[in-house]
Amino acid sequence: MANPLVLIPARMASTRLPGKPLADIAGEPMIVHVWRRAVEADVGPVVVATDDRRVAAAVEAAGGRTVMTRADHMSGSDRIFEAVSALDPHGAHDVVVNVQGDLPTIERSAVRACLAPLDDADVDIATLATPIRRAQEHDDPNVVKAVGAQIAPGRLRALYFTRACAPWGEGERLHHIGLYAYRRAALSRFVALPPSPLERRERLEQLRALEAGMRIDIAVVDTAPLGVDTPEDLARARAALDTRTTG
Repeated sequence: MANPLVLIPARMASTRLPGKPLADIAGEPMIVHVWRRAVEADVGPVVVATDDRRVAAAVEAAGGRTVMTRADHMSGSDRIFEAVSALDPHGAHDVVVNVQGDLPTIERSAVRACLAPLDDADVDIATLATPIRRAQEHDDPNVVKAVGAQIAPGRLRALYFTRACAPWGEGERLHHIGLYAYRRAALSRFVALPPSPLERRERLEQLRALEAGMRIDIAVVDTAPLGVDTPEDLARARAALDTRTTG
């Protein structure tokens, strides 16, 4: 049986939406919404990893647990590796779930679904995708597409991730959801690797793992959470969660 630890990386220095972890949504900071949904998934302890005391204070005021990390990490994966090394130096948690701190509408079922591919001992990393339903998203470079070989209903072995419209031709395309479950050893290996050529070209960190021969499996879920990267995204998240709060 796996013993997961759920980590939520959060940094204030977002280029397009500075300070976004503390952006108010339905009366609470965005990071608190993400933390609460991760807790509700009930897959393991949940800790927010941040480099800013203001983020830590907001989470702790809501009853959550935090760990402080360095401010100079290049990616969320590096931040969660520092966090898990500090929180669990002896390796009691064999799986690390990385829930992005800008997914305030993430479903608890999605967090649980991300763990399922790790039932296969050959899988290093598990992630999620959902069918693209909005026509404009097929060519939107901000919507990352997952391309994989189906190995079971609702399950793919990842072949590639891209910002381009892929695969070519008629048929379903999948929107990649940036939520990952790493085997502890796979996370250690991944963060020790240098950025790969395709990772740099596509600006997609997960391509580093594929180029290194690591196996990523994808669980397909029904809906994509709203990722908040811009003021427009924030407005959509506020509308969605205000409706849930008042509905």
